[in-house]
Amino acid sequence: MTAGFVPIVILLVIAGAFGVLSLAVSWLLAPKRAVKAKFDPYECGIEPVRLPAKEQFPVKFYVVAMLFIIFDIETIFMYPWAVAYRSLGLFGLVEMVVFIGLVFMAYVFVWQKGGLEWEGASRAPLPAGVTESLPASVELTPGDRPQAPVGSGSH
Repeated sequence: MTAGFVPIVILLVIAGAFGVLSLAVSWLLAPKRAVKAKFDPYECGIEPVRLPAKEQFPVKFYVVAMLFIIFDIETIFMYPWAVAYRSLGLFGLVEMVVFIGLVFMAYVFVWQKGGLEWEGASRAPLPAGVTESLPASVELTPGDRPQAPVGSGSH
């Protein structure tokens, strides 16, 4: 009975030895001199620059990435359902309608909050003498952007 596991153990030992030896040989043969290019982050040929300390990276990029993941996962769940549709019957249909309904509600919520608008939500101008200012502790929603004062001349 134990003879059946011997080839598996041999394969695991060979695979582990190959991994360890590959790393050891590459470490031994690799050049050791320090070059500036080795320590720079790869940015598709663009020299990375640091944002000013008070400027933050817009959260819009992360919102778009999370939305992509949500709808990508929805699509991934629909493929096995479509393959097994006949065997699931009415129960499978109801479950998928509920699932798609919940994802659609999330889509409508994000749409209403301005998460799909890349340039920010447009707002009606504020009445004269009213300024919009939020404390620094308040986080803006994905569609919010600071608006230029009316009549400032900046477009």
